Amino acid sequence: MDQICIVTTVVDARAVADVLAAAAVAGRLAACAQVSGPVDSTYWWESRMETTREWSVLFKTAPDRLEALIDQVRAAHPYEVPEVLVTWVEGGNPDYSTWLHEQTRP
Repeated sequence: MDQICIVTTVVDARAVADVLAAAAVAGRLAACAQVSGPVDSTYWWESRMETTREWSVLFKTAPDRLEALIDQVRAAHPYEVPEVLVTWVEGGNPDYSTWLHEQTRP
């Protein structure tokens, strides 16, 4: 139980980030979610370089809840092509890992 997943995404409004965070935790798809920002993102979209102010949402979840969390984030995300990145984390504090797994049980 020492492996956890961190899922990140960005959205263009703090209120949207807060809703995504709350929905994932309320649905036990993530043990916790952190909203940070704003941050300015520069990227290519439809053959133009764009710069947008965004808020980042970082979700911490158990491996067996990962796919359901990704599905929920993608379904609720306002972007046509949402960024959904997954980082696998091993080790760390085993007590935290145990807590995270317990909090993501439906």
